[in-house]
Amino acid sequence: MCSDKKQPAIFLAMALSVPLAAWADPLWLGRFSASDAAIPAPWKIEHLDQRVPPTEYKLRQWDGVFAIEARASKSMALLGRIATVNLKKTPILCWQWRIDAPVASADMNRKSGDDYAARVYLTFVVPPEQLGFATRTKLRLARTIYGDQVPDAALNYIWDNRHPVGTLQDNAYTDRARMLVLRSGARQAGVWVQERRNVLADFHKAFGEIGGELQGLAIASDTDNTGEEAHAGFADFRFVESEEACPITKNQQETGHLNVLQPTS
Repeated sequence: MCSDKKQPAIFLAMALSVPLAAWADPLWLGRFSASDAAIPAPWKIEHLDQRVPPTEYKLRQWDGVFAIEARASKSMALLGRIATVNLKKTPILCWQWRIDAPVASADMNRKSGDDYAARVYLTFVVPPEQLGFATRTKLRLARTIYGDQVPDAALNYIWDNRHPVGTLQDNAYTDRARMLVLRSGARQAGVWVQERRNVLADFHKAFGEIGGELQGLAIASDTDNTGEEAHAGFADFRFVESEEACPITKNQQETGHLNVLQPTS
């Protein structure tokens, strides 16, 4: 089934209605624990297309890691939150994720193959004067159709099925969203993998030397186009300074999941 989902990241702002002040430490964007009875605010599920079943999200302890578990079955939904972080001060995003297997028939070159076992979305606000006339026109049209939640730019970190790590290209639906392959294939499936990304550097690599303020963060597993199933986990999202190591979390201390694999460069 090929849904008319467009690029899901353009809808991220729909899910970002809870004030950032709800968190005591704004650098931690996703630190889950046994004390959480449910997915905590300001994280919010956004079901984008009512014709498509939503991906299911829940908290669980997975191999000792308190995490968000995502299960997709011919489905799509985002789990997102506000992420107003000063990237000049803390440009490094750290997190852990895992998949059971990649989406076998996915192909990010085609709209009908735009599915991933795991994605991390980041959306940005760009000063209007730094967007070309054609881009501003396309954004105005998109916002006429979908509302003001359409972001100026979106960067997607993906766990792909076939493209080499480091591949960077436009999303199949829009050139305002760029896809960056961090993991590919099944070799690293079945274990927690730690990531460390310089979001500011990746943003400039994807969109050029323009200004951009981080607006939101979301995670997803989606299989609505291919009709397959996917199972993924996400944990321990935190921004740190350039020279600061990714923190060793309580999850990792208690389970020994310390740098399971080297982060991608």
